[in-house]
Amino acid sequence: MTPSSPSPGSRPVPSEEALLPSKEALQVGLTGNVASGKSTVARVWSHMGIPVVSADDLAREAVAPGTAGLEAVVELMGPEVRAADGGLDRAAVRRRVFRDPELRERLEAILHPRIAELRAAWVRDREGEGHRILVSEVPLLFEADLAHHFHRVVVVHTDAHLRRERLVRDRGLDQEEARRIMDAQGDPDAKRRAAHHVLVNHGSRGELEAAARALMERLQAEAGAGAGPGGEAAP
Repeated sequence: MTPSSPSPGSRPVPSEEALLPSKEALQVGLTGNVASGKSTVARVWSHMGIPVVSADDLAREAVAPGTAGLEAVVELMGPEVRAADGGLDRAAVRRRVFRDPELRERLEAILHPRIAELRAAWVRDREGEGHRILVSEVPLLFEADLAHHFHRVVVVHTDAHLRRERLVRDRGLDQEEARRIMDAQGDPDAKRRAAHHVLVNHGSRGELEAAARALMERLQAEAGAGAGPGGEAAP
């Protein structure tokens, strides 16, 4: 099979050693398919004093105005994905990549190494502050083959019909766009089987929040740490 050409602006993936779980802090990967409730869990853990970084936020940083990442995406996809303010028109990008799997792969070849570098720097900084548990919210953790970068993987699971309803109701997508986004992600049942812990989100938000708190308390006990640096609970 002929190797595909490198995407514009692509860069080598950081070394495996640089991306493996740190020996200093318990690295927790938080994932789940779109509209499953990951952000709710991340917010609960953040309120408990646990450092949480979002791969989506890192992706925004990687293509911020003036970055090489942004210019690489514009080179790949054309000037129409540049927003009026000079940043990236994420809606325009989303519409195109969920219709074109090959384009999505080329975009990921630009973004994923940059996101990995930013996350590695974030981990170093948080460990320098003495934190014993670090959480990375990574929607495509399994799709990008990142599970081995974490000591523990937590999957938030919600049935497909509920996730589709949330995408339409809460994010203003039409049924077809919601279907394309959902179809572009991996099998949720396979993710459940591969996870260390599963939070099932079929009830109320309060029930998910309570389950998230209980799980983090277990992880804290496992790590021998409180929420804050040095094992002390954050205020």
